[in-house]
Amino acid sequence: MYLKKQRPPALMAIIVYKTFVAAFLILTSIALLFALKNHQFLENFSESYFLETNLKIVEIFLDKILLVKSKTLLFSGLAAGVYAILTVFEVVGLWYEKDWGTILVLVLVGISIPPEIYELFQGFTVLKLSVFLGNLAVLWYLLHHLPQHGKKD
Repeated sequence: MYLKKQRPPALMAIIVYKTFVAAFLILTSIALLFALKNHQFLENFSESYFLETNLKIVEIFLDKILLVKSKTLLFSGLAAGVYAILTVFEVVGLWYEKDWGTILVLVLVGISIPPEIYELFQGFTVLKLSVFLGNLAVLWYLLHHLPQHGKKD
């Protein structure tokens, strides 16, 4: 008889959170690389009559994208893609409760904490605070439960 393995609720929450992050990073990477490849099209579209009269928020977004240099779009798009792939590995490692998955999450979340603190001091937003507190919670949980995830590789 096959029994379904029960994962701790906190671990499942981390898996769901990391899955959301991976999906967001994949979409971000695709959008940035699309903007790089279609820069002229976006510039023409931002100047169109249709956009000026109907979609002010899209026009503001496009104006910001068009100010970004091509090299910056390329680097940002590739960096988001690489980080998305690493995040997918984190999710797989956590799902199968592998030591390497836990360690990968600890390393990547650990190195993200200092820049998040810096960003909070640069300009406080609820989103920045939420991401920071979420990552602190992930770090705390995995550090306190690391020994329990051993011996599974």
